[in-house]
Amino acid sequence: MEEREPVTVDTPPTARGRAKTERRNALLSAAAGLFARHGFEGVSIEDLGSSVGISGPAVYRHFPSKQAVLASLLVGVSEGLLVGGRTVVDDAGDDDAEALRGLIRFHADFALADPDVIRVQERDLAALSPEDRGSVRDLQRRYVDLWVDVLAALSPGTDRAELRLRAQATFGLLNSTPFSVRSVTPARTRALLEEMALAALRPPQRRPPRPS
Repeated sequence: MEEREPVTVDTPPTARGRAKTERRNALLSAAAGLFARHGFEGVSIEDLGSSVGISGPAVYRHFPSKQAVLASLLVGVSEGLLVGGRTVVDDAGDDDAEALRGLIRFHADFALADPDVIRVQERDLAALSPEDRGSVRDLQRRYVDLWVDVLAALSPGTDRAELRLRAQATFGLLNSTPFSVRSVTPARTRALLEEMALAALRPPQRRPPRPS
């Protein structure tokens, strides 16, 4: 008789498990704001706990250290960018122009929604352990490569180092603008960012030769 594989059933999360996940996510969200305002070294475990209504020592039920909070925050956002970017490219299929537009929209959404995380990453990446810092750098490199692959398909023959520079310059545009926006509506800011990024990354059109 043929042996059958055992049937496995996914166990739904318990109320306690859901509550723990929600508290962990709340701590990460609060940490992003606190680290952005005060810097990693300027925030204590007690500050993190009180920001979500628990004691400082209770934070250790969710994270082994303050550095682990920072690592979870920065590694998590880098993983999210890579997974999300891949989904955008996959959804575009063979339409490389649509993939580029989708990546721009995706990154603009991130920059406008998570400026605190961007600030923390720029300022406090060095506070991570070498292993976690390496993980973030590797995820970032793979995310950039995703953009470079799309740009290379649109600009065949262009050196990848140049395409990488263009992608990273575009990240600088998208990531830094939300910090300085005050009087422009979010919708208009998003539209302007996407328009400028697309203009910077679109393959240059060849000009017809001048008549002699």
